[in-house]
Amino acid sequence: MLAVNYSTIRNKLKTYCDEATDNNETIIVTRKAKKNVVILSLEKYNRLMKIAKNAEYLAMIDRSLNQLEAGKGQKHELIEVDDIE
Repeated sequence: MLAVNYSTIRNKLKTYCDEATDNNETIIVTRKAKKNVVILSLEKYNRLMKIAKNAEYLAMIDRSLNQLEAGKGQKHELIEVDDIE
């Protein structure tokens, strides 16, 4: 992980973009008033988004299991679907 100030990024943007994509580096762009931003490759961003979605899904499953264990489940008859040819 690299921390670089805004002026340096502005002057060497291509270099730091290449660091993010070619070397899988995360670049923190430091700015005034703690309004920092992060540059990372699209591949790394997509991985992080997938992890976040999986965590949300697992949390939903945990909530559902807790509801079932607390006796808040509902019983339903299965619906039979005729074979479509």
